[in-house]
Amino acid sequence: MAEEMNVFSVGDLVKGTVTKVEDKQVFVDVGFKVDGIVPISELATLHIEKAGDVIAVNDEVELQVTKVEDDELILSKKAVQAEKAWLMLEDVQRKDAVIEAVVAEIVKGGLVVDLGVRGFVPASHVERHFVEDFSSYEGETLQVKVIELDKGNNKLILSQRAVQEDEVEHKKKQTLQSIEVGSTLSGTVQRLATFGAFVDIGGVDGLVHISQIAHERVENPQDVLSEGDTVTVKVLSVDIDNERISLSIKETLPGPWANVGSTLNVNEVVSGKVKRLVNFGAFVEVLPGVEGLVHISQISTRHIGNPAEVLEVGETVKVKILEVNEVDNRISLSIREAQEDETRSQTKAYEKEHQEESSGFSLADMIGDQLKKYR
Repeated sequence: MAEEMNVFSVGDLVKGTVTKVEDKQVFVDVGFKVDGIVPISELATLHIEKAGDVIAVNDEVELQVTKVEDDELILSKKAVQAEKAWLMLEDVQRKDAVIEAVVAEIVKGGLVVDLGVRGFVPASHVERHFVEDFSSYEGETLQVKVIELDKGNNKLILSQRAVQEDEVEHKKKQTLQSIEVGSTLSGTVQRLATFGAFVDIGGVDGLVHISQIAHERVENPQDVLSEGDTVTVKVLSVDIDNERISLSIKETLPGPWANVGSTLNVNEVVSGKVKRLVNFGAFVEVLPGVEGLVHISQISTRHIGNPAEVLEVGETVKVKILEVNEVDNRISLSIREAQEDETRSQTKAYEKEHQEESSGFSLADMIGDQLKKYR
């Protein structure tokens, strides 16, 4: 028997047939008078309670010699599986490929899988979102990538999150390529910043700059938008290389000049705010986003050389509407005529009051005398 044992060396690979299965070891016929022994610890990568859980009599197995004595031949099934597994996993890592792994055990800090060697999926690499309870993952099949491999230290770290992130990036690029400039889409406000709002338009976020939120001036996006709002946006530009999309909410809304003709009437006097002063006059906002021109000749009843002599930006003034041109988005206004109308109105009121006082009796007195006739 000793002479037969001499043909074996530690590290040799042998093939054999299982002849007997006990709880803690397995006997294998490898073609010699004595059967080789496979201890339960050498049957599988992960812990097992009984050898019969993973192997049966007459199974054909490939084994590695781990110990040779005169009357004993110790073999390992796990070592052969591990060697093949490391070669496969090195190839997977080199190709950045995705493999399937069944969750065998839930441990503190993550999940354990069996890929011929023990693999570990840290809790932070199970999903893209936070998971509080991993109990439902036992027995589940994960799609994973190799993120760390150290054969010498028997270390294998895997990530399902990496696979999910790749899928998100792939979908993002597909979405970017499918979006057409000028198209109108529905989206959800994801995040607000001082300079605008980020809107999800199907797996990819686009920026609505603060100047593109509304026709009127917006001081802070939070004044008009909230996270979670559903909005309609127009695509202004798409930069696929830098993954940037410019969007506009303003472009999908009726312009401030829409139906101005039915809102503002010629000869009507309204209040407005001086927005800009120029050499030839002043621009006054009479509706949100709608400005009209007060020509320098219509600013004051006296001659002025520059509008700044009598007006300031931000000042509220009364103006009379002289003309509304919806086609050209133009409104002509007059401060002078508004003042003159007010003066005439005040003069008429004064004259009427003075006339009643000088006659010695009031309108009520006259009506009272007429009523006496019918008594």
